[in-house]
Amino acid sequence: MSDVWNTYRTRFLVKAKQLTEPMTCTDVLGREQHGQRGDYIVESAHGLRIAPREVFEDVYVLFREEEAVLPGKLSAGPEAESLTI
Repeated sequence: MSDVWNTYRTRFLVKAKQLTEPMTCTDVLGREQHGQRGDYIVESAHGLRIAPREVFEDVYVLFREEEAVLPGKLSAGPEAESLTI
């Protein structure tokens, strides 16, 4: 498994790695999680869990830094300066 964590998004951001070999771990609730090659280990605010590849790739989209536009960070064009509230 790679040492690099990628960031993915749905409604929430998570970090995940795709498994290159079978893996077993215990989640924060003490449940044993099993994953096969191709599945994903997912790190979220709720700890680590393993998601089947089919489910993960259907739900999550890779987050790219250029998508991160923060509120109030509009371009400094004339339109932004002439906005009156």
